[in-house]
Amino acid sequence: MHQQLDLQRRQQNGTASASGSATVSGSASLVNGSTPLPSVSLGAPAGAVTITMPPIQSTSYYKIAPSEYITFGWNFTSIVVTPTAITVAAVGANGNTYPVGPTDGVLPGTAQSVVWYPYGYQIANPSLPLVQASYTLHIWASGGPSAAPTPGYLAPNSELVFAMYTPQAYTPLTSGKPTFAYARHQSYL
Repeated sequence: MHQQLDLQRRQQNGTASASGSATVSGSASLVNGSTPLPSVSLGAPAGAVTITMPPIQSTSYYKIAPSEYITFGWNFTSIVVTPTAITVAAVGANGNTYPVGPTDGVLPGTAQSVVWYPYGYQIANPSLPLVQASYTLHIWASGGPSAAPTPGYLAPNSELVFAMYTPQAYTPLTSGKPTFAYARHQSYL
């Protein structure tokens, strides 16, 4: 058990080693040779992401169009070891993964929101276009999107589902009147 937690911790934080049997890491362990890792009780919960924007109770729909931005927001709970970076990505119903945000989806580990411009992504990436479909937002630390929950460390989150669509151009009526009503009126004359 202790070796498995040690392996997971090293995967999330580079090459640090664990010491002591009651904690994931001891105060003498170092990450990148610079900062002592905090002690994390084995009984501590895994760190979690709670989505705050948009609400996860219903599906939000967003346009893939000029000047249309999407803001995703979240809070962290039970984080003892702050990740150095987090990755935010949207996985489409087509199975493709799209980076979210202006920095290819990689954000500082303390970030609690990201603003995404899907239309800008679409223009810059014609070889991997966004599709009109549902997407799942994924947020993870350096352990990856399928990392096992580890006490005190950020566990991946994929709870938010949203949808994107491309709006159609407006087509005005030529006469300003509905055709069926005008034709019906003409038959009585």
